[in-house]
Amino acid sequence: MSSSTRQASALRQPPAPARAGGAVSSPGLDRETAARLRMVIGRLSRRLRPTESGTAAGLTPTRTSVLLRIVREGPLRLSELAESEGINPTMLSRTIATLIDEGLVERRSDEEDRRAAWVAGTARGSRLAERIRHERTDAVRLALQGLEEGSVRAIVDALPALEELAEGLRGRRR
Repeated sequence: MSSSTRQASALRQPPAPARAGGAVSSPGLDRETAARLRMVIGRLSRRLRPTESGTAAGLTPTRTSVLLRIVREGPLRLSELAESEGINPTMLSRTIATLIDEGLVERRSDEEDRRAAWVAGTARGSRLAERIRHERTDAVRLALQGLEEGSVRAIVDALPALEELAEGLRGRRR
């Protein structure tokens, strides 16, 4: 059975019955379809990762991710940041040191626990993070403008389900 035949077959299936907790069992979503979705999400992520501002600032993908999280959620404890980014403390320490040297983040000792430290974005780091986010958003907007109206509508309609999927995957180890 070809890929397009399987897709058409999956689309013709009746709605799946609800499971406990409101989740829906999806017999039409086979391993191949899940793999395609994973690959598309990965490709989108890789294509949105590099930005003109990030490249000009010499940021690696890890440094960019850490900076964006610190600016968005900070100030953060280093231990929280390592866990949320899924990177080991040694690599995080090197990344933070580079971001500090570049004037993008600052590190402060925890007043209550001298063994712990907090990191926060500087004004310069916040401006760079904002430019990176704008460049990524503009890249998506421009790409959407090149699609058929029906495709754009399908993507927009899928946003709540994709947000739910992202939340469901949160906290799972790679």
